[in-house]
Amino acid sequence: MATILGIESSCDETAAAVVVDGHDVRSSIIASQVDLHRKYGGVVPEIASRAHIEKFDAVIAEAMDLAEVSPGDIDAIAVTTSPGLIGSLLIGVTAAKTLSWYWNKPLVAVDHVLAHVCSPAIDGGPGIWPAVALVVSGGHSSLYRVDDFNAIERLGQTIDDAAGEAFDKVATILNLRYPGGPEIDRLAKRGDAGAVAFPRTMLGRESLDFSFSGLKTAVLYHVNGPGKTSGGLEKLNEQQIAHIAASFQEAVVDVLVRKTMRALDRTGYDNVALSGGVAANSRLRAKMEAACADRGASLYAAKLAYCMDNAAMIAALGERMFRQGQIVTLELDASARC
Repeated sequence: MATILGIESSCDETAAAVVVDGHDVRSSIIASQVDLHRKYGGVVPEIASRAHIEKFDAVIAEAMDLAEVSPGDIDAIAVTTSPGLIGSLLIGVTAAKTLSWYWNKPLVAVDHVLAHVCSPAIDGGPGIWPAVALVVSGGHSSLYRVDDFNAIERLGQTIDDAAGEAFDKVATILNLRYPGGPEIDRLAKRGDAGAVAFPRTMLGRESLDFSFSGLKTAVLYHVNGPGKTSGGLEKLNEQQIAHIAASFQEAVVDVLVRKTMRALDRTGYDNVALSGGVAANSRLRAKMEAACADRGASLYAAKLAYCMDNAAMIAALGERMFRQGQIVTLELDASARC
């Protein structure tokens, strides 16, 4: 049983957590930067990096205090090293390396996406494997075959816009607040998901890859007219906009669920692990649960607190890696790519 301090700064969330034995979350602190980036309609890398510098000392101290641990209680430090915004990643890696040197603690390098893959196991435990894992976020829409924490194979990924990116872009088309995902989820509850027949891009009968760029363009042209990029939104009333939001969301969710069921067919597995920021979407969780129930499969969806970027998932996976001896040196560096 190991006690791990996790550090996460891959994008615009400054996070630290203390996790014991890979599943006992003693603390999980997240300092959100949403208000800083909202007026720009998206994350500004330079602002994100600066905010990480300003917040990390307090976030780490709060995580340690809430968990009631001292440096002597920490067995290792796990930090996100890829993928993400390189400036943001470097701030977290520098903080982790500094503490590793000062406290004389081992250092573990964690892949942010693989931490998302494994995040449903924080509550479900190792018994959720083997499973098909769907990770859906602003930067990633991928399916994985997971036999264990250290046996993960990617089966499919987005070839253009990720699902979360499509949500944000469509929210911009509809003049909704950033971040767009929660706004579309909220608005869609007042709309008719069958009002607009948006396309479902399946990329062939066997493909497990995703594509949402065409769907985003379909929404743009539905709002403004074929080939037009502006001028149509002011002609729509609130109910019509709600119908568009609901129909767009339904198209995304249909593709995500159908591809996941296709991956179950290919692997023969009976478990689905759902994670990432878009996994917080209420319609996706409901339709995935219904699809799993129809075929006798079990759904393990990450808790809402672990869908967004967080350090608990970094510490949880880091604990498994630490126990397997996956330690890195202070020459550790960050990488923007997977």
